[in-house]
Amino acid sequence: MLAYVAPIIVFGLVIFVHELGHFIAAKLVGVYAPRFSIGFGPALLRKRHGETEYVLAALPLGGYVRMASRHDAEAAFIEGGGEESGALKPEDPGYDPEAMIPFGPKPVPESRWFESKNLASRLFIMIAGVVMNILLAFVVLTSLGMKYGEVVIGTRVVGAVHVPANAPALATLQPGDSIAAVNGAAVRNWNDVRDRIDGAGVGNLHITTNRGTITVPVGGTGQPSAAEVGAAIDFYMPAVIGDVLPGSAAVRGGLRAGDSLVTIDHQLVTSWAQLQQRVTPSAGKPLPFEVRRRGRVLAFTVTPEATAQKDPVTKVMGTVGKIGATPADFTSRQPMAAGAAIREGARQTWLTGTKVIDVVHGLITREVSVRQLGGPIAITRASVAAAQSGFESLFLLIAILSVNVAVLNLLPIPILDGGQILINVAESAKGSPFSSRTREYILRFGLGAILLIFAMSTFNDVASGVKDIVARLFG
Repeated sequence: MLAYVAPIIVFGLVIFVHELGHFIAAKLVGVYAPRFSIGFGPALLRKRHGETEYVLAALPLGGYVRMASRHDAEAAFIEGGGEESGALKPEDPGYDPEAMIPFGPKPVPESRWFESKNLASRLFIMIAGVVMNILLAFVVLTSLGMKYGEVVIGTRVVGAVHVPANAPALATLQPGDSIAAVNGAAVRNWNDVRDRIDGAGVGNLHITTNRGTITVPVGGTGQPSAAEVGAAIDFYMPAVIGDVLPGSAAVRGGLRAGDSLVTIDHQLVTSWAQLQQRVTPSAGKPLPFEVRRRGRVLAFTVTPEATAQKDPVTKVMGTVGKIGATPADFTSRQPMAAGAAIREGARQTWLTGTKVIDVVHGLITREVSVRQLGGPIAITRASVAAAQSGFESLFLLIAILSVNVAVLNLLPIPILDGGQILINVAESAKGSPFSSRTREYILRFGLGAILLIFAMSTFNDVASGVKDIVARLFG
């Protein structure tokens, strides 16, 4: 049952909120919107209130808005079909002689058509879906913060240091050092460490450890920013696997969640940073692993997958090895005040958006492989896994997916909001609309681009699933 309900909640809520944004904006500027549907396919329930019919359809994965548009025929496959073609006849149930098309005989007034509105109003309608998705993510992340509190990393011990070329003084900091203060202010946990470092101004950044004080110049010409210094220092994590990704090298090699790493390539491993140090340069190379599982030491062979990734220090793209395992969660929670939860919700929404933009940029510049794209199957599997993990994980996935939908909808692909915005701006600059044939060609190109992305992501999903099945069958 969970396999059916979780994707409906995730897909449905994110896309429904997006379409709700378009609907509300259309109503606000006076565009005639005769139908708002929750879901697709045959209508299970329908109720007309005012000039709009509200529909609950059989497939509740999102929804659509029908708006009065001169170009509705070209875009019928996107938003539900042409108004004239779907108009009721006098003998049909629900026909209203006082209503506008499609519920009655009265024509849609010129002022109620989408194209009759000025450019600002049309852009407002098209951007409203994206805004609603961002707002959904912000509300979800803020609510999670208020309910579950702040995630606290309760260690002050350094796990690894990635020394930037413009901060050689940072090499003095070593794994195993315990940070006691930053710029003279005592720290209790890693949250304090990052807050103190990120909040440092231009000048000297002083990091006090159990072995002494390190001074790193920041913010000046040729110097790293304080945030870059903070990102270069990782906190200590025990070498315990928290989860393994479906179809990953870890699964194929036999590793499981809860395994404690003992050795990799016959070398002792005591921290997650050491695991990364062994795995990262070993793409495609079989590595012997020893893990402790339920009191027994077991041996496996895992072959890290070659993955394109930008070096966090040099910013140069390269190929690294990854096994598809995540560390066990050793964080704790502490209550957050409403103001702090709002600030954190906004920060997390912004960070999620920038990460999505980085991935899109990486795909365009070929710094990120298209093999890393996930499609509907991957989202479905993630939805089920999140639902199994609990309410928080499920809604965190909703927030992340909502930001993804917002950012991706702004891409200049004609079938998406970003492409429609571009078309409307171009028509405004041209002084006249494109011909129906031109718009049809543009939409066909956009549809082809979306279908290509869908096909690639679905292929990746299927390939990953096949690898997972083979691993389970043959170890």
